[in-house]
Amino acid sequence: MFAGHFGLAAAVKAKTPNVPLWALMLSTQLLDIVFVPLLLSGAETLEAVAGEGYGGSLIHADYTHSFVGALLLAFLAGWGAGKLWGRRGGVAVGSVVFSHWLLDLLVHRADMPLFPGNAGAFPLLGLGLWQVPTVSIVLESALVLIGAVLYYRSVASAAERSRRGWAIAAGGIMGLLLTLSLVTDVLG
Repeated sequence: MFAGHFGLAAAVKAKTPNVPLWALMLSTQLLDIVFVPLLLSGAETLEAVAGEGYGGSLIHADYTHSFVGALLLAFLAGWGAGKLWGRRGGVAVGSVVFSHWLLDLLVHRADMPLFPGNAGAFPLLGLGLWQVPTVSIVLESALVLIGAVLYYRSVASAAERSRRGWAIAAGGIMGLLLTLSLVTDVLG
């Protein structure tokens, strides 16, 4: 769902022009960025699922992808962004960080805990759309398309007449990069 996360960040950029695009792209992947050192340390793990391609892993991200862990990371990122780009920017960044968890809830198998470390041993969450690749790909494609269109429209309308050609090219390049992200996401 990398491409879908990026598509959502591009859509948010269209509505929050004061927050840099790099910050929104980083925000949408923050849970996975924090996941990497925990994966390397063995605190969180990946387990391949036989015969699966797209989304073919059980992800034991009991800290970064727990509901409470995602809320905490979103709050911290939003607080920091608020210091840089004001309250609206902070809310946008925090929301984009937490949107990662919400989108993952749709596609992950039941491998996402409510509390860090799966404290309380509550049932794991995940609707498992990765197990229905066509539906998952359509959802992700919609996020990419919406993000690309909103981003394109915002840069084209905000550019001065003399720079409109560059803005249109930037919007087109963003759309191309989001599409390539989707293709590599699906093909592995």
